[in-house]
Amino acid sequence: MAGADEEGVMTAVTARYGKSLRGALLAMLVMVSGIALAPQAAAEPLILQGATTFNRRVIEPHLAEIEAKSGQELTVIPNRTMLGLIALMEGRAHLAMTSAPLETEVAKLKKAMPGLDYDRLQVFDISTTRVAFVVHPSNTVRKASMDQIKKVLMGEITNWKELGGKDAPIRMAFVGGGGGVITSVEAQLLGGHPVQGPNILYVKTALQLVSIMEQSPDALGMAQLSLTKQKGLPEIVTDRTIEQSLNLVTFGKPTPAMKSVIEAARRAVENSM
Repeated sequence: MAGADEEGVMTAVTARYGKSLRGALLAMLVMVSGIALAPQAAAEPLILQGATTFNRRVIEPHLAEIEAKSGQELTVIPNRTMLGLIALMEGRAHLAMTSAPLETEVAKLKKAMPGLDYDRLQVFDISTTRVAFVVHPSNTVRKASMDQIKKVLMGEITNWKELGGKDAPIRMAFVGGGGGVITSVEAQLLGGHPVQGPNILYVKTALQLVSIMEQSPDALGMAQLSLTKQKGLPEIVTDRTIEQSLNLVTFGKPTPAMKSVIEAARRAVENSM
């Protein structure tokens, strides 16, 4: 009905004043329509995609608070840090959730996907958490130095008896393919080198990793701390820790809506400490 009324007005204007004035009024109607639709467009959900560690540590416990404080509706797609960054640069996400250093992830992505405008990525620190080295409940090893853990990950220690446990091969398990846990371990403990050894099991998701740890007495898992605690799995206490940085990343300058989500996420985490 509104469209018919507008067309009637335009016909009358053209008949009386000519096409030049009709063009000016058309432009004005387009502008007014745009103004009327702007609030609706702004209300569309912001899409966050990326690290499951970020999702479990920041989003799951604080989603309602973040949405309330930012005034934004959020659609959250947890997968992996690297997949979140790819989605961000391909326009399928407004914000990427990361749980590993951005420089490390970008270095990996440049090898697989050269030519993208990585310089436009902007990172915003939200919180931190630490990596857990997890074992099966039947495993008696509960303490090791980080140097010993490093030797395990480099394939220099391959049997649990070298750590004071039973005579059994160590089977390493972690999420591969751009997971933030293993990326942080490789960056902070292994000098950027990949994990090596004769018994490595790569899994696709953090939940699969937990399932493996619950069933494999000889496994050493590198896992999200929050998920480890949730499942009640024991971890090896070390003399040092490996920290994961939990960040939100934008492609270019963040919009006011994105800024409000970033600040709301920071405040939510700070208030929970």
